[in-house]
Amino acid sequence: MCRFVSVLFLVSLVAARSWGQLMTGPQGERFSVRIVKDRLSDPWEVTYGPDRFLWITEAKGYRVSRINPTTGARTVLLDLSQNRNFPRYDQIPDSVDGGKPWPQGGLMGLALHPQLLTGKPYVYLAYVHTHEAANQPGSGRAPNYGGHFFRARLVRYEYDVRRQSLGKPRVLCDTIAASNDHNSGRLLIAPVEGRPYLFYSVGDLGAGQFENAGRPNHAQDRTVYEGKILRFNLEPDQDAQPDEQWIPNDNPFNAQRQNAVWSYGHRNVQGLAYATVAGSGRLYTAEHGPFSDDEINIIEKGRNYGHPLIIGYADDNYNGLAAGVSHHDSLPGIWHTTYPTIGSESENRRRIGDAYRDPIKSMYPLSAHYLQNLFAKTRANAPDKPDWPAEAPSSLIVYTASAIPNWQNSLLLTTLKTGRLVRLALDSAGTGIQGDTLGYFKLPIRYRDIALSADGRKIYLAVDSSITTSGPSQEDPRTTSYRGCILEFTYLPDGQSANGVMPKEAFPPGRARRKKE
Repeated sequence: MCRFVSVLFLVSLVAARSWGQLMTGPQGERFSVRIVKDRLSDPWEVTYGPDRFLWITEAKGYRVSRINPTTGARTVLLDLSQNRNFPRYDQIPDSVDGGKPWPQGGLMGLALHPQLLTGKPYVYLAYVHTHEAANQPGSGRAPNYGGHFFRARLVRYEYDVRRQSLGKPRVLCDTIAASNDHNSGRLLIAPVEGRPYLFYSVGDLGAGQFENAGRPNHAQDRTVYEGKILRFNLEPDQDAQPDEQWIPNDNPFNAQRQNAVWSYGHRNVQGLAYATVAGSGRLYTAEHGPFSDDEINIIEKGRNYGHPLIIGYADDNYNGLAAGVSHHDSLPGIWHTTYPTIGSESENRRRIGDAYRDPIKSMYPLSAHYLQNLFAKTRANAPDKPDWPAEAPSSLIVYTASAIPNWQNSLLLTTLKTGRLVRLALDSAGTGIQGDTLGYFKLPIRYRDIALSADGRKIYLAVDSSITTSGPSQEDPRTTSYRGCILEFTYLPDGQSANGVMPKEAFPPGRARRKKE
């Protein structure tokens, strides 16, 4: 059945190149669908540039490209495959490389300077460049599930319009810890008090779960960049030390030495967006929860978002549990993980004090009873341990246009586990969520990133090349309906058809096993 569904789905997508397919939203919105570009090597970032082209990064291909959204014509601006000290582990048999993992992401975030075409031709990139165990035998994992250790780099390039290339790299920071899990990796340029800065999300590197279950978690340590959102200058300042010139002098934790940390207590922020709502600009994030409690947060300078001491709301559903659990009884604590056992979420909130911020939305906050059962069966490695409802948000954007009725000032987040676009309407102040959680474009694939056209009529979604995750699920090519593409969804006002033809409902339902992250 799964193979049959995949074939039908592929036929539908091929047909979408020649005439518009249709998908209908929960409030009757109609969208035509087509493939802009396929056969990409895990497109990770898609950004709609001021030149009205799509700028993309390929996580495993390590290429930065510029794509014409109308024709699909592609120009490779930069190939970074020689800038890493490790090979394509995902393409090498474990018997050859010892089972070494690919880092989560690879080439990840991209951000375009607001004046890209008017005097500041800067493009900022984030990528994993070093595997610390690349030359060691075996899997490279530290003993006793101590984790896989990589390093990531932030670089500013200059865009040469005439040559259609990126060059003149300047490194902002190349010592950021990375992993095979929870690298986060989103880049965003957003203003603070009228001046633009570069924000970068760094996950907790999976410390406390799976292959990293014995790796210490540093999300609460403000001197370590793991589990943080960082802020950098777009251009170097006049500080005497070169490694401090990219760090703003008014970052919140600069007392002892220059520190890029802007906020802390994060698990895996893969969605990072900025918008002005009701006259106030805000930085929003979408963040993976460990089981339940995917979070939407508003990020403020110097604030603590709780991980791994508070999961989702401080509602005590994780009391007596932890942010992870394993069946490796060689690891500490009752849940066999380096994550601390949470005695009381509400007490942890009290101890953190005024610095703590609850999410404005916690998705699927499971009951304490459900979580206790899940943890007990996972610790026992029981074959009947339950799955759990979650979205696994992979990116975030704020829809501020008026092209689609009722969508203005909504958060749009792509998901990995449920394979859909989620819309959450902001309240009038932009500080909370109102109304229902609405789902769009549900398919048996993993959506990785989102971009919007300048007029707000077109939505571009990047699709993973596989369904492989950091968790226990494995890739199954029979149920991966389509791989490595950019899809375009165009809003059709009432009465309008796709390319002059009344379109059919697109994409038959499919089934694919998808885990988080």
